Amino acid sequence: MVTAARQQTASAPDASRTFPKGFLWGTATASYQIEGAAGEDGRTPSIWDTYARTPGRVRNGDTGDIATDHYHRWREDVALMAELGVGAYRFSLAWPRIQPTGRGPAVQKGLDFYRRLVDDLLDKGIQPVATLYHWDLPQELEDAGGWPERATAERFAEYASLAAEALGDRVRTWTTLNEPWCSAFLGYGSGVHAPGRTDPVAALRAAHHLNLGHGLAVQALRDRLRADAQVSVTLNIHHVRPLTATGADTDAARRIDALANRVFTGPMLRGAYPEDLFKDTATVTDWSFVRDGDLATAHQPLDFLGVNYYSPTLVSHSDGSGTHTSDGHGRSDFSPWPGADTVAFHQSPGETTAMGWAIDPSGLYELLRRLSSDFPELPLVITENGAAFDDYADPEGNVNDPGRIAYVRDHLAAVHDALRDGSDVRGYFLWSLLDNFEWAHGYSKRFGTVYVDYPTGRRIPKASARWYSQVARTGVLPGA
Repeated sequence: MVTAARQQTASAPDASRTFPKGFLWGTATASYQIEGAAGEDGRTPSIWDTYARTPGRVRNGDTGDIATDHYHRWREDVALMAELGVGAYRFSLAWPRIQPTGRGPAVQKGLDFYRRLVDDLLDKGIQPVATLYHWDLPQELEDAGGWPERATAERFAEYASLAAEALGDRVRTWTTLNEPWCSAFLGYGSGVHAPGRTDPVAALRAAHHLNLGHGLAVQALRDRLRADAQVSVTLNIHHVRPLTATGADTDAARRIDALANRVFTGPMLRGAYPEDLFKDTATVTDWSFVRDGDLATAHQPLDFLGVNYYSPTLVSHSDGSGTHTSDGHGRSDFSPWPGADTVAFHQSPGETTAMGWAIDPSGLYELLRRLSSDFPELPLVITENGAAFDDYADPEGNVNDPGRIAYVRDHLAAVHDALRDGSDVRGYFLWSLLDNFEWAHGYSKRFGTVYVDYPTGRRIPKASARWYSQVARTGVLPGA
């Protein structure tokens, strides 16, 4: 279980910092990014299979057909985790591997893969943390309308029941959705993620049905899991900052906060959409797809909130006629921000990762403090945090990645500061265990703490793996 942890003592910035006893140290992956075996044992295409196989969608025409071949090399990967000394592994179940059409009974071969994986994790003392949905919707459900349709939320609850019945005796910690903002607004708004649709109304409909699907899935999990099981959702909460203190820029930040964050935290954690969201998007939709009882269903008790953080978001007011810089979520002629045409996005100052994302751990500290203020009774877990750099293996076969070590160290220091100041943060999952298929970037971006030589599949732990192993084993973050 994710156990309670609070830090009471302050530390100087350059001093070593000790995390509380019971703080959970983990690493994370996602099914389509690592598994491969796209057509084996009954698995059918997901929206990401279809998207990646569409010319021009993914850099270099890369697909997840093989990925890192985790489906066949899972024992090796679990052994790597054991060497790292992590206490937990956050992975996602592939919906089309378990329920290929999104309807009907489960495929036992698909479930058997996860049973074997979970058993090996438990044998090695690693807590499995299962995510039901990390963006790989069965293509047949998309063909029937996808997340903009209410039926997809209902199918998701049925899938949650199948997964819980099969794995609930082994897995004690569950997450319903990973980053539903990306699913809704990148998948159906800007089209830079699967399924690649560009319809602002569909994006808002998808957001609502993801909220509804989350609530229905929590109910299904609670019905079938042991009483001591923990259920959560993972959100990529945007830490939104205005470019200046002017009222116009502050209002721009409010608009993006509503579309990025409160569109999910409102229904899931409060049982209501924020009124300003309705007003901001009134020219896009009348929200008539929200039915009586939906918000009560979406608002289910959670054991903790998963928080994914990489970089802050910097915005200003715009008259809509100028050239806007990228919002960090991929370039498209279509916006992922319905009703926010008067908002411009800016590059945050400072050093960046290979993704072009600003390195700013203060954003993580501020985000954790805000969440603790807004939802004081809800524990927090960092379910993703990490960075892509241009890693390579030297002639001796070593991969040195000092930039990643510095990034993780500084962000863990921010977590420690938030703990010191009263935030109830109970764990940290480094993204990612392995270099892998990085969505529309294909294999061009490396987030792993373990290097993958894609032609051979060889795994090489990077210097950051050895560094993180020491932190995970001791609970002590060394000074800079």
